[in-house]
Amino acid sequence: MYEPEREVIEILKRNEIDVVSTLPCEKISALLQLVALDQAFCHVGLNREENGVGLSAGAFIAGGRPLMLIQSTGIGTMINTIMSLTVTYRLPLPIIASWRGVYEEQIEAQVPFGKALPKLLDALELKYTIIEDASQMGLVEEAIQDAFYNERPHITLISPRTWEIENAIEDHTVPHQKTTHKFVYERVSKAPEMSRYDAIRIISEYLTEEAVIANIGVPSKELCAAKDRDLNFYMLGSLGQATPIGLGVSLKSKRETMVLDGDGSLLMSNFLPIVAEKQPENLSIVCLDNGTWGSTGDQPAPYMDMELMALSAGMENTQKANTEEELRSALERLYEAAGPRFLHVVVKPGNVNVENIKLRAPQIKRRFIAAMRHHTQ
Repeated sequence: MYEPEREVIEILKRNEIDVVSTLPCEKISALLQLVALDQAFCHVGLNREENGVGLSAGAFIAGGRPLMLIQSTGIGTMINTIMSLTVTYRLPLPIIASWRGVYEEQIEAQVPFGKALPKLLDALELKYTIIEDASQMGLVEEAIQDAFYNERPHITLISPRTWEIENAIEDHTVPHQKTTHKFVYERVSKAPEMSRYDAIRIISEYLTEEAVIANIGVPSKELCAAKDRDLNFYMLGSLGQATPIGLGVSLKSKRETMVLDGDGSLLMSNFLPIVAEKQPENLSIVCLDNGTWGSTGDQPAPYMDMELMALSAGMENTQKANTEEELRSALERLYEAAGPRFLHVVVKPGNVNVENIKLRAPQIKRRFIAAMRHHTQ
């Protein structure tokens, strides 16, 4: 039993896959459980597929070999992130997808996207392989090797006919435990004094050997203007993926990792519960909260007390800073406790007119990887 599933596991191990991010599909439930139970893999259960694209990017640039295991419908939510992050930076991303909507599909809503998926991938010039039955499972290995050799995404669409009909294995699901949570949260809301660029310049003074992931657009340009470093990873696109990238880096490196994220980006990704679950001790998330979509014209963003959101997600080590004095105090005490850490910095709306980053995306990737390998801690 489970021979196709176990063959996939052996393929992953032969190819040194070490970070596997997943979202469920009933057709591959046995494979998902085997991955989750195998200590050879760092398994990350996702809440949205595109967050796995960012996580995989971070894991790779920190020295890991990531792979995603999902249902094919999730590719629809991943397309922009794949194109603006994986393709733009030339990153390897093998994706194993249970191909829904094409073989004895019982759910009508799966059919339109599933049938159109190969044409969509062709239009985007994304490499893919179709597996119709278990005899073709060796193609998974070729797809993984192609993704890493050619630094590109390679999607393997596996028909449900491939798997055993009775593919359930012993259920190791951990149910929610009965718990009681009680805390008192009191914060005085102050008018922000700093601009985002002010805050970034202050933060840059404290950077030593940290790997830094800078949020999309203007925040990346502002960090580059304040203190360009080989250990800075500048995001040129893929809104919402700064913290997923940061988690990926922290999972595959002992180096302290800092994310300069924004309120809109964090609200979009809803990724903090995943961070809280994985509990990376070397990850600090700095939320530069200007209350707007800053890089696109300062349109108002939905309001949320971001520190409270972090606490509710399960992050226990949080701080808030409204002034330069508070920010400096928080940065000086940042590493007194293990991560994950969340620093909520309230800043004024507005963008500083700084130069565009002169590096192309693959150059940003290559110098970051080299710095991660060669800088001593």
